[in-house]
Amino acid sequence: MNNSEINKIYPEKWLGVFCGAYDGTDDGVHNLVRELGKALAENQIGLVYGGGGIGVMGTIADAVLENNGWVMGIVPKNLLETEMAHTSLDELVIVETMHERKKAMYERADMFCALPGGLGTLEEVFEATTWTKLKLHTKYKRVLLLDNNGFWADFIDLLDQITSSGFIKTEDREIISRTTSVATLISSFQNC
Repeated sequence: MNNSEINKIYPEKWLGVFCGAYDGTDDGVHNLVRELGKALAENQIGLVYGGGGIGVMGTIADAVLENNGWVMGIVPKNLLETEMAHTSLDELVIVETMHERKKAMYERADMFCALPGGLGTLEEVFEATTWTKLKLHTKYKRVLLLDNNGFWADFIDLLDQITSSGFIKTEDREIISRTTSVATLISSFQNC
């Protein structure tokens, strides 16, 4: 055990992060994700995420670990190989199903952040938001979309259109917001 492992502090608060298992086409995404990982570690905020070691998932986990932060991955058995589970995490929780994975993440996290990702990321954003709306979480849990080069802009426009059409209440729409700043995300998290 090296000195950094000896001094590692188990976090009191956890950020649940939803993100892609693919790299995407914009290298800037990974720079933003590395910045977030470093900020989580520096602020002793634990990362709870899907447990993958590839794509954006791997980048966020590596960034937190490289800065002596704490990472918990939660992965269903059937994705152990396809998402290439990260082998260097502080904790890797293996569950039976995707539903169990999300439930465990939702229970652990104090707030959520979505980084660029695909269908799974979108589904997690909607489900976490719905759980807050329905008061299924133990407390009010926001979802912040950390943006890179306007990645989430059209998604936010769609949510606003659905809200103005009367299908999302204004107070429920406020559960999801967008930021381009890691500092703003960290500040929002510390005030949740």
